[in-house]
Amino acid sequence: MRAAVLRDGRMIYRDDVPEPTPGPGQVLVAVTACGICGSDLHFAAHGDQVLAATQSMSGSPSSGASVDLSADIFMGHEFSATVLEAGPDTDTYAAGTAVTSIPVLLAAHGIEPIVYSNSTMGGYAEQMLLSAPLLIPIPNGLDPRHAALTEPMAVGLHAVNRSAITQGETALVLGCGPIGMAIIAALRTAGVENIVAADFSPSRRRLAATMGAHLTLDPAAGSPFDSVTPKVIFEAVGVPGVIDDVLRRAPVRSRLVVAGVCMEPDTVHPFYGIAKQISVQFVLAYEPAEFTASLRAIAEGRIDVAPLITGEVGLEDVGAAFADLADPERHCKILVTP
Repeated sequence: MRAAVLRDGRMIYRDDVPEPTPGPGQVLVAVTACGICGSDLHFAAHGDQVLAATQSMSGSPSSGASVDLSADIFMGHEFSATVLEAGPDTDTYAAGTAVTSIPVLLAAHGIEPIVYSNSTMGGYAEQMLLSAPLLIPIPNGLDPRHAALTEPMAVGLHAVNRSAITQGETALVLGCGPIGMAIIAALRTAGVENIVAADFSPSRRRLAATMGAHLTLDPAAGSPFDSVTPKVIFEAVGVPGVIDDVLRRAPVRSRLVVAGVCMEPDTVHPFYGIAKQISVQFVLAYEPAEFTASLRAIAEGRIDVAPLITGEVGLEDVGAAFADLADPERHCKILVTP
């Protein structure tokens, strides 16, 4: 079977990966499309740091995860697929049904996240295993390429839901990568009346307006807080210094929702947040109901993800696509279509 795997920090094309075999409760599917996520890029470049930070945490569901960085690693968690066959004693959708799923595989030994693994196949492959109870059929007429973006859209919806923003409150989204775009789309769907987006990239600012931002700002021209007084700030940048700058500049009693994943040590001045009584909420992933709601929003046309798809590659070109995504002027979301 053909697949793209992470080996020594680089995505490598292979045509000799063993085909997965579904066990009880599992379904073999053919991957239709899989989006390349920024977390995949980060793991490829800093896998040792990601694993060290994950394993050092207490109370994290993935704190005990073990990945051998010297062996091939399977990735790809934003996918749509077609049912091929079910495992033993497994009732599921008929062969040929277009489906998607939250990226989790239920196995005999427990729950295996489909994120990065030496054994569990991800969406950068011709075929993969999914859990029958978690399958969601893609509505008739929805392009399965668009359905593959359900996962990142759910991340944005979760951030917005956790913010408890109301329609009349001003939202400021810092960073217009795929997650920032997903937050903007969720804010627009929620009917928020004033959505402001900030990014250094002109093309990202244009795309943010397409996704629903009412105003876009260039941070190089001045702090966004000089132009707007937001009630809720969404941090989707993930680089050191941003959170502290937000605490320093944000209005009194505003709310900061941190969706950007920063893997480096960062310094904040608690005094800023204390003096202004700023609420800080860190968010991760989504609830299953938010995943389903995001698919429905895409299928019903309330969220148009087509503008986010700026490239499409086969398995043999995944490595080049990882490099291309470093340029925000060229790409937002590249799909892998095996």
